[in-house]
Amino acid sequence: MIIRVFEEKPALGSAAAEQAGAALRRAILERGRARIIAATGAAQLEFLDALTSMEDIDWRRVEMFHLDEYIGLPITHPAGFCNYLLKNFIHKTGITKYHLLDGSGDAGEVVYRVGEALKSAPIDIAFVGIGENGHLAFNDPPADFETEEPYLIVELDEACRRQQVGEGWFAELSEVPRQAISMSVQQVLKAREIIAIVPDTRKAPAVKLCFEGEIGPMAPASVLRTHAGTTIYLDEKSASLLSAETRRAYAPAPGA
Repeated sequence: MIIRVFEEKPALGSAAAEQAGAALRRAILERGRARIIAATGAAQLEFLDALTSMEDIDWRRVEMFHLDEYIGLPITHPAGFCNYLLKNFIHKTGITKYHLLDGSGDAGEVVYRVGEALKSAPIDIAFVGIGENGHLAFNDPPADFETEEPYLIVELDEACRRQQVGEGWFAELSEVPRQAISMSVQQVLKAREIIAIVPDTRKAPAVKLCFEGEIGPMAPASVLRTHAGTTIYLDEKSASLLSAETRRAYAPAPGA
């Protein structure tokens, strides 16, 4: 795992997009297509804006899978991740092969159908974030580190639900769904490469917990430390609680 720290969020987003774009082009060149996992949320906006602005990616050869979604929201709901991906990724790129997690109907059927498609071939690159409670996708603590199922139906804890209110997606806690479809921890780790975009001061405690504490279910994103192909993108605000020793331990190699 590598940690890269940038002064400001826009620089973080641009740098992460450069790495993602290179990975996409490499997969298309080597295998004729790229299979990706896309995350959502306020933290991803600068990254997705930079990535979708690139003109040298053949999006017709990209297949996208959805990381997580609320259960019970219509697909057009402004706070829903389907709506987010359509607006901020799919419509901007013209990508035609994608698998959205529609949580408005039979969640069990969606988990099975999209899971089967996901398992059919390896994932080249996963874009993820880290929640204020340390969650990875919607795997809140204590997360299931054992299951090999691609997707799970999970209960959202209050800290996770409050984050959604704090980011402005919902007006109050009672509006935030209590259940979601989430990609499993083990499925995220199966990606050849993982890029985690984690800016802002409010993420600093989770960053410290996940990268300086124990690796385990109470800090779900800590598991990223076990994946050699992971790059964590932080700004100085989200990295503010990390020790100098941690920064040195996970710093990129000189010239990398």
